[in-house]
Amino acid sequence: MSNSIRALRFANGEMTQAELVKRLGVTRQTVIAIEQGKYSPSLEMAFRIARVFRVPLDDVFQYAGDESA
Repeated sequence: MSNSIRALRFANGEMTQAELVKRLGVTRQTVIAIEQGKYSPSLEMAFRIARVFRVPLDDVFQYAGDESA
């Protein structure tokens, strides 16, 4: 699974990881791991991330096996 979190942060006033951490209530290590694709967030966390950026979930996360959709 890949994601657009870094691009979305920069598109939203160059939001820092620290700002995103504060809005999500998680650790910076968690945000870094999700952003780098080393950790897949829970469905609840994925929706919370999308809500921070005010975009649909599939604008944040893309599943590589989703070629036919």
